Amino acid sequence: MDKFTYLYKEFKNIYKMSYTRDNFTLSTGKEIEIYQSEGDFLGWDNFGTMICFHNNYDLGHKHDLNSNNYNSWEEVEKAIKREYNVKAILPLYLYDHSGITISTEPFGCRWDSGQVGFIIATKENIEKLTSIKRVTKQYKEKLEGYLKEEVNTYDKELTGDVWGFTTIDKEGETDSCSGFYGDNWEENGILENMCLTEEEQKEFLNNIS
Repeated sequence: MDKFTYLYKEFKNIYKMSYTRDNFTLSTGKEIEIYQSEGDFLGWDNFGTMICFHNNYDLGHKHDLNSNNYNSWEEVEKAIKREYNVKAILPLYLYDHSGITISTEPFGCRWDSGQVGFIIATKENIEKLTSIKRVTKQYKEKLEGYLKEEVNTYDKELTGDVWGFTTIDKEGETDSCSGFYGDNWEENGILENMCLTEEEQKEFLNNIS
């Protein structure tokens, strides 16, 4: 790991540990803190494997390909298909300006963005996660949709959109959990995991920024 990447990771860790998004007390006396937390998306069982190349950032999954061995992204794609049993593949683009964000679609800024790699779905991952034995054209389109969703989730991790909570009730009992992606509190699982009553949930949603 180069010095720039190390310092970047250390900065992200310090920033995440120190950032509390909301801290308030419900009318029932329960205290709630919502804070930015670490994510571990690359450690999940995913359809996609992200093969990225960047001089400054450690992106995607580990791999042995060296971008210096190729003259174009077309050559990189061919090399990936030789190395892996690829059933679906999409390009990956990075926008780097006051933070980084990743997408399967190119960004409008030609100066601060560009392609950084590919995300692939391999036969091995498909067989591990499904009972599918043959990838049809229709299922390939579905796979590409899964890959886009996974990149969107990874992007939340890169942009710091991962959250945790701590609750303390009137008796001093503490509950805490983290790793919730996105700030739609009704969909990302955080509301369900806080074990609030229906009235407390309504008050939480009215108070959260």
